[in-house]
Amino acid sequence: MPMSDQQALRRRLKQLRRAIDPQTAAHNQQQVLERLRRHPWLLRARRVAAYVGNQGEIDPIPLLGTPELREKKLYLPVLHPFRPGRLWFGRWRAGERLAPNRYGIPEPVRRGQQLRTARSLDLVIVPLLGFDQRCHRLGMGGGFYDRTFAFRNRHPQIRRPRLLGLAHSEQMIDELDRQPWDVQLDAVITPATVYYR
Repeated sequence: MPMSDQQALRRRLKQLRRAIDPQTAAHNQQQVLERLRRHPWLLRARRVAAYVGNQGEIDPIPLLGTPELREKKLYLPVLHPFRPGRLWFGRWRAGERLAPNRYGIPEPVRRGQQLRTARSLDLVIVPLLGFDQRCHRLGMGGGFYDRTFAFRNRHPQIRRPRLLGLAHSEQMIDELDRQPWDVQLDAVITPATVYYR
C-alpha cells in the first residue's frame, strides 16, 4: 500500500474512532477491559506495559490501576533517550504523576532504575488505529512500536513479551497490507471477541 494510501486510511480510522458516540465508547471500554481482566496473559504476567488512552483509544489504565492488579509491576512507554524512534518502559504506580513528552504523550516522571527494555517485559498492551483478523496492526505512523519490537521479526521463536492490542470493533479492517518492518500482534481484544494471530 503506498504511503499516501496508508495516510488516508489513518485519517479515516481516526475520524471513525472519534465518531463513536460516548455511550457506545464507554460500553466498548467496559467490555474490552472485562475481557482483558480475565485474560490468562494478564493473569500470568508479572511485568506489564500499557499506554494512556487518548483520542478515543480504549484506555487500559482504569483496569491496571485497580487494587486487584497491585502485585503486578506496571510500566508505560518512555521515549528512548539515546536511540531515536524507540521506546523504553518506565515503572508506574496508580496515582503517580505523569508528564507529557515532546509529542504530548504522558510518561512516568520517576525514572533512574525504574526503566526496562522491551525484552524484559511479560506483556505489552499496545495502542492501535486499525487491525485485521490476523492481528496485523496499523499504528499512528511514527514506527516507535515496530522499531522497539523489531527483534520479534528477526527472531520469530521469541514469544516474550506478548503483544496485545485493545480496540473498538469498528477499528477492524478486512486486510492490512503488511510492510516488512511491521510487527504483528499476538492478539487483539475487542468488545465482542479476542482475535489471535
